[in-house]
Amino acid sequence: MTRMPYRARTATGDVFDIEFPLHEETGDPVRVSQLVSLILSALDRDLAIGGETSNGDVLQAMAMATAIRAAMIHAPQPVTARLARELLDDALDAMESAPRRSPQSGHA
Repeated sequence: MTRMPYRARTATGDVFDIEFPLHEETGDPVRVSQLVSLILSALDRDLAIGGETSNGDVLQAMAMATAIRAAMIHAPQPVTARLARELLDDALDAMESAPRRSPQSGHA
């Protein structure tokens, strides 16, 4: 399976180095990486100005948006739902093995 390396930096400075598995029918891995960055940046910008938002609310909104995008595909709903679940499961599994590096803090 082809993998896409991706480095995610959080607003708090944590870094994740992830090796995402790509679906066998991935059209353009570079574009996939660009879209991930775009989505994360848009969320960070909105959360910075939108006030208190719980992580659960963010995850719920992302799940709903994923369901809508899956339904926009002209294919039977069970097929697109299964694809969305498989892609999410693969991404979550990749995150399990991604190291989290936090910035050093404190006084030396």
